[in-house]
Amino acid sequence: MAPTIRAIPPAHLSLTQAKTIRREKLAFDDPEALQALCGSNNGRLKLIERTAGAQVHLRGNEITIEGDDAAAETAKSALEQLYDLALAGTPLSSDDVVRAVKLIQGDASAPEQSVQRVFGDTIVTPRTGRPIAPKGQTQKQYVDLVRANDIVFAIGPAGTGKTYLAVALAVRALLDRQIKRIVLTRPALEAGERLGFLPGTLEEKIDPYLRPLYDALHDMLDAERLERFLSDGTIEIAPLAFMRGRTLSASYIILDEAQNTTPEQMKMFLTRMGFDSKLVITGDMTQTDLPRGQRSGLRDAIELVDGIRGIATVRFSDADVVRHPLVAALIRAYDQRDRARSEAREQAAAAASAASNSSPDALDS
Repeated sequence: MAPTIRAIPPAHLSLTQAKTIRREKLAFDDPEALQALCGSNNGRLKLIERTAGAQVHLRGNEITIEGDDAAAETAKSALEQLYDLALAGTPLSSDDVVRAVKLIQGDASAPEQSVQRVFGDTIVTPRTGRPIAPKGQTQKQYVDLVRANDIVFAIGPAGTGKTYLAVALAVRALLDRQIKRIVLTRPALEAGERLGFLPGTLEEKIDPYLRPLYDALHDMLDAERLERFLSDGTIEIAPLAFMRGRTLSASYIILDEAQNTTPEQMKMFLTRMGFDSKLVITGDMTQTDLPRGQRSGLRDAIELVDGIRGIATVRFSDADVVRHPLVAALIRAYDQRDRARSEAREQAAAAASAASNSSPDALDS
């Protein structure tokens, strides 16, 4: 019989008329799952405490929670759901714990089921390493949209898992024989793919630009199988220029760094799609390397396809970054700086225009 959590009824201790403190105890029956939940030196309990805003204390096999109603309920739900994952043998990291708490805080519809619904949606389980699954509500939405639509645009900052999850879904589809091949592509050089200026063979020229795609595949497939898929063309990794003139059927096609495409390149790519295929286009429109004044094909396409059935768009934010927490902070800092500069330029342009309109020459005319 599966171990259960025994909750001791909460007590409410009035501190003031405006605020009450809720105190609750949870008893856990499985020591190994409890250890996985708590982490080394109870480090994960401290993360739950800090993120949820409630005090969490371990004594024996019992965890005591103290805090206001909202914070205590969040901590309680996180502990119960993470414990269930630990019982099921799901590896937990410190990042998972923080994201689980934030997921519960942001899921008003069903917080008591949110962690299992998202974290439990395993896409690929490599022979070594952790199962690959969504790590937040936006990633879960992204995965669901890719499964339900033929073309999906994923927009957002680096580190949100846009390309990694797309590759994982493609590998899953290939292993399940839903498709016959995977095609991974990206602009090989910023704003124009001028490969001829680089030294070496063609493979040596394009390899640095496609390396992130290789890295993702190495995480998901063993070396022998990956080498076989690459050699027989089951998995193809190529610069965007190589897509011209082709029709790709029964394929999973991923375009990475799409913000660096021109509208013409994007049109060429989107029209490569054949029957029984799926397209995923990822990019960050704030990081374009196109020449100043050149419109991004990604921005152009998103505006063009809005409302077309079978095409979906998901937008990530810095809150969805799954790398080191400082990455999200850096993204916010850069975005704030860029917005300030943009506003300053607009104000300067408006002031110059007003000055020009009020000059004597303008008045005479």
